Amino acid sequence: MHTINCNGKLIDFSTPRVMGIVNVTPDSFYDGGKLKTDADIIYQVSKMLEDGATFIDIGGYSSRPDGTDISVDEELRRVLPMIDVLVKEFKNLNLSIDSFRESVIKKAIEHGANLVNDISAGLLDDATLETVAALQVPYIMMHTRGTPQTMKMLTSYENLTKEINVYFSERIAAARALGINDVIIDPGYGFAKTLDQNYELLNNQDLLLAHKVPILAGVSRKSMIYKTLNTTAAMALNGTSALNMVCLQKGASLLRVHDVKEAMEVIQLYEQLEKN
Repeated sequence: MHTINCNGKLIDFSTPRVMGIVNVTPDSFYDGGKLKTDADIIYQVSKMLEDGATFIDIGGYSSRPDGTDISVDEELRRVLPMIDVLVKEFKNLNLSIDSFRESVIKKAIEHGANLVNDISAGLLDDATLETVAALQVPYIMMHTRGTPQTMKMLTSYENLTKEINVYFSERIAAARALGINDVIIDPGYGFAKTLDQNYELLNNQDLLLAHKVPILAGVSRKSMIYKTLNTTAAMALNGTSALNMVCLQKGASLLRVHDVKEAMEVIQLYEQLEKN
């Protein structure tokens, strides 16, 4: 059974958990620009927590393919006020900062975030791993290649699953060498992968269990769903639920989602299935 120490609390993944996505980016692929005021943010997070989210993930940089590159100052301007509002409003909140920049991560943790969600596993900022180790917070590392601006061109693999496994072996070893104890891995659906590669990876996701750390799956409303269904991100909730079930059956113990209530229902059904 995997556990992580978050904010002084031991969180176990014997029952899968849910991470609710809160974006303060005007250009996010699904919910960009929705949260305009502190009241909007408090309402959304309070609903996610009521619906059963264990973690809330705050992001100020849209890492979708072709996302706009913004300055560190702009990213901080987006996320820090929001972290301040949430830390004040919700006691003992498990708050994750979704950033690959060491300076943003450091400031976010100083302001009260207590997990790091890094799409680059420390490869886009050399200082990130050392800072995370010094802060002693759980670290989510994702598989991708290049940057959000270049990753669409970097989808050539000889053996996708094998290469991702090698990547995680190396990145986990680098994190452990610095003393990062609590590591979660994210296969990176939609990042430097074609539509077919995303499904190949999902089919083989259970092979990542060899790393003996929790697996986070983030397929919520992504193009691998809405392009397959010939619909839009806004209409992709049903498809998200369908693939979230597969993610759980293939070993994920954390679902990162826009829709917490529906993800919790998927977990409930999955648990019933496992029990019998």
